Amino acid sequence: MDYTPALKKKYAEEVVPALTKQFKYKTVMQVPRLQKIVINQGVGQAVADKKLIEIAQAELTAIAGQKAVQTVSRKDISNFKLRREMPIGVRVTLRRERMYEFLERLIAAALPRIRDFRGVSSKFDGRGNYTLGISEQIIFPEIDIDKINKIMGMEITFVTTAPTDEEGFALLKEFGIPFKNVKKN
Repeated sequence: MDYTPALKKKYAEEVVPALTKQFKYKTVMQVPRLQKIVINQGVGQAVADKKLIEIAQAELTAIAGQKAVQTVSRKDISNFKLRREMPIGVRVTLRRERMYEFLERLIAAALPRIRDFRGVSSKFDGRGNYTLGISEQIIFPEIDIDKINKIMGMEITFVTTAPTDEEGFALLKEFGIPFKNVKKN
């Protein structure tokens, strides 16, 4: 079975040559790659309602196509009624084929479903990585809107091998992430 995700093919055939030309790399090994995509969902209300964490875990597993794991608190915070080792979120890390498949679904199906969508902000972390915040999980076609009891947001982090924000931006732009039409500062 020789299945290759479309974006993986696109990376090899279009993105690598385009970035090599743009940044004048001497070898293809210098071209930035997408290492992993981490989807994280903080469920702060899970302190009061334990079912929320299981629902979030099931939804994130459906969205990512890979089992999501619970994240737990590291310390006690009495103001938030939080105890150490209490589940307070879920996350999943995607690599290789699953990462490209998720990115393709995100760009083609999920992002266009956001109301009044005009592109995502182009704010990077200083090391070529990008985090996209999504306020509603219902933009993903895998989620059945009728079965939703709480709207929850999530962060999607794209971890790249790019040494600078400019190269990371160029890599994600080549993949087709719809950034807002603002000049990079």
